[in-house]
Amino acid sequence: MDQPADMPGEGQAQAQPASIKDVARIAQVSIATVSRCINDPERVKAPTRERVETAIRQTGYSPNTLAQSFRRGKTKVIMVVLPSVGDPFFTDVMSGIREAATDKGYSLLINETQFNTMTADEIGAMVVSRQADGIVLLASVSPFGTEVLSSDSNRRLPVVVGCEIISLQTAGYPSVHIDNRAAAREATDYLLEQGHRRIAFIHGQEASLLTKDREDGYRTAMQAAGISLEDGWIVGGNLTIEGAIKATHELLDHPDRPTAIFCANDEMAMGCMHAIKAAGLKIPEDISVMGFDDVRYAAIMDPPLSSVRQPAKKIGEQVIYRLVREIEEGRSVNAEPEIVPHELVLRQSVAAPSY
Repeated sequence: MDQPADMPGEGQAQAQPASIKDVARIAQVSIATVSRCINDPERVKAPTRERVETAIRQTGYSPNTLAQSFRRGKTKVIMVVLPSVGDPFFTDVMSGIREAATDKGYSLLINETQFNTMTADEIGAMVVSRQADGIVLLASVSPFGTEVLSSDSNRRLPVVVGCEIISLQTAGYPSVHIDNRAAAREATDYLLEQGHRRIAFIHGQEASLLTKDREDGYRTAMQAAGISLEDGWIVGGNLTIEGAIKATHELLDHPDRPTAIFCANDEMAMGCMHAIKAAGLKIPEDISVMGFDDVRYAAIMDPPLSSVRQPAKKIGEQVIYRLVREIEEGRSVNAEPEIVPHELVLRQSVAAPSY
């Protein structure tokens, strides 16, 4: 029996429908510009709009119906942007986010910035086309253009920052997080109370406001104790195990080797402990180690890691409740940060110095 002419034969590939990327490539514009032409054409200059319209006709591109929802109502979708879905701390935050979103009847769209699963243009296009009703930024630099999220834009979406404010670009948004400066000072004070005076600090990314807050807490505690910081006691670990291993080697080679190392997150504390053991030293007999976040692995490390506990799941829940209130009430919530309590969790990785 002959197949209809419009049906592909066996082994014949179905033609892929044109995408917004195809239109952007042919028109030589960004994906976000294509979305503006579709959803808000009056904001696009006529020559650019004509090029996009021509490219749409050439490709036969049909805009996603979800992208038209801005004109009809809400999508009931929240976009969550985070550096890494594999980070154990963010895993716990996401648990709270999922439960709260389900409770409020919202679905989630997850975007991981660290591994570039989507470009800034692609994410920006989703914002412009209103494929989400609001955005959660988890300790992440905003991947959206300032025009898209500016307060005077008629396309501005509600944004709430969870966990940490790490850039000036996001400092003006509502947020839910602990007092990082106070938490870092408390952790350093505890090391001082144990008798440590040579305390080093492994920080995260240089440009991060989070790094600045935690380092400020450490510096404030050391200054209050009357201790001058030696050159080379503050080193960068880039918030990774590998970065912390390299940083710890530098500290172990320091002529005035620290008796305690405070790491700005638990992942770096893991790398730090590995490097100390690889050097033939013992924790805490030779060097004490303090972490930050109290991820689920901290209690089963060898030895169990002392750390600053953030209420990760509660942060996730509160971020969603705050964002949904803004989405559904159609107003901006108070931009003042919501500070949740931290806790210093003491385990066997810290003891008095043996010197």
